[in-house]
Amino acid sequence: MTEAKPEHISADRLKTLIHGEAELALIDVREHGQYGEDHLFFAVPIAYSELETRIVRLVPNRGTQIVLYGDRQSTEAVTAAATALLRLGYRDVAILEGGIEAWKKAGYSTFAGVHVPSKTFGELAEHAYGTPHLSAEQLRERLAETGRQVIVLDGRPLDEYRKMSIPGAICCPNGELAFRVGALAPDPETEIVVNCAGRTRSIIGAQTLINLGIPNPVYALENGTQGWYLADYPLERQADRRYPDEVADEVSAASRDRAQALARRFSIAMIDAAKLRSWWENDGLTVFVLDIRTEEEFVADRFPSSVRHAPGGQLLQATDQYVGTRNSRIVLYDGDGIRAPVVASWLKQLGWQVFLISDRGALSDLPEAPDYRPVLKRAQFIEPALLRQFLEGHPETVVLDARPSQEFRKSRLRGATWVIRPTLMETVKDDRSENILLLGEKREKLELLAEDLERAGFAEITLAVANGATLTSLGLPMDEGADGLLDEACIDFLFFVHDRHEGNKVAARQYLEWETNLVSRLDPLEAGSFSIGDTGNSRRSGKNN
Repeated sequence: MTEAKPEHISADRLKTLIHGEAELALIDVREHGQYGEDHLFFAVPIAYSELETRIVRLVPNRGTQIVLYGDRQSTEAVTAAATALLRLGYRDVAILEGGIEAWKKAGYSTFAGVHVPSKTFGELAEHAYGTPHLSAEQLRERLAETGRQVIVLDGRPLDEYRKMSIPGAICCPNGELAFRVGALAPDPETEIVVNCAGRTRSIIGAQTLINLGIPNPVYALENGTQGWYLADYPLERQADRRYPDEVADEVSAASRDRAQALARRFSIAMIDAAKLRSWWENDGLTVFVLDIRTEEEFVADRFPSSVRHAPGGQLLQATDQYVGTRNSRIVLYDGDGIRAPVVASWLKQLGWQVFLISDRGALSDLPEAPDYRPVLKRAQFIEPALLRQFLEGHPETVVLDARPSQEFRKSRLRGATWVIRPTLMETVKDDRSENILLLGEKREKLELLAEDLERAGFAEITLAVANGATLTSLGLPMDEGADGLLDEACIDFLFFVHDRHEGNKVAARQYLEWETNLVSRLDPLEAGSFSIGDTGNSRRSGKNN
């Protein structure tokens, strides 16, 4: 039987597909640092280093049309990714001919950064709605004013909030705002200021409360914690103030009424178990069933793995981390009738087909989703505690360290070589009899590396899941420092995004300038994919019936 091969398509053909009505998964298979420097607007990043384990969640339908791309330096990785997807059973896999260079040569724009559609949408939403905002200086004055009732709500997840926050701010991720704001600010005279690290979640969080129609004055903090920092005001570290776990019934009832009114305003449809089942069993449709509640609530319900956890605020901020297929259907569940309608109203404006379901049993009856785990024939895992003994018994072992590049720079076993999947075969020698030790923090990524080595004919492969602290504790000789790995080799790390959180004001200003300039780079088709403030005139709205 002839082995299936991917089609190669032109940039013009891809542009047509992106803005068409059919389902499409546009996948950038380069590593995080490469993708973040320059990519297509609607591309979903699924790095080749973890392709098989993430594709089954982000593109669950094996019949979906998939287009992969990279750049001139990643041609081999793109080809290998296409082969891997065909091996997994995906039936319609294509490659962008000439990669991102051909895309630009055809006159189409590319974008730096991450979660670009969501961030661009935030800028468009602020303009369309006229979202009121306060500068850092104005907020500081209000907080210092005696007798003035002001509450600052940080719309980011708790881990981000703890890194740095406005002094006195309370963590309430955007997906929880509609549900918990009544308990946090019961007095309608209390001014509410929503912030994030930069702009998007500040804008969307504040406008969420305004769209709900709560009686309080509401503002977005202009430029978030970065704006606060650039104004030379101190930030708080490791704060632990959080939204209340319990919300009174009468408060929930008022919030539910507002949320249901918002669902009607944006024509968000409710579906039942029969409709969900019919969609699920239709091979021509992709349906993402997402539980947008807190992780604690999601874990307690133990739904089948086909129901994914996607906290509402992060689903809006980083949709490409949860949904990989354009023109697919998204079904949201919250169990309270408050959070899901709000998130759905924003997803619809982002251009998605979105529906609500309240039947918990319908979710429990869904089948388990298939996952991917390599079947290793020769590679063996050992416990980290046995690494010293192993290395002393095998002194000629080639040690390949697959941890994140920045962790490798901090500390590494002496003689170890940093490795990442796209360059794996360039790193190892041609001698297939070599004894190879693979180290890494994620078992799944190590298994993919081991599978590639086995396919290439290597027989002596040992794997160990270990972090930097574990390696240091072994008592073996260690090296440290960035000189062990040049910046250009760190293709998994996006420097310009991270530098703004490291006390670099120049980087912070550049990031904010990048964010506010996103809209100016859109072409008419990209801008037209959104329907901000539209209650039903989107090009996809008819599918919601």
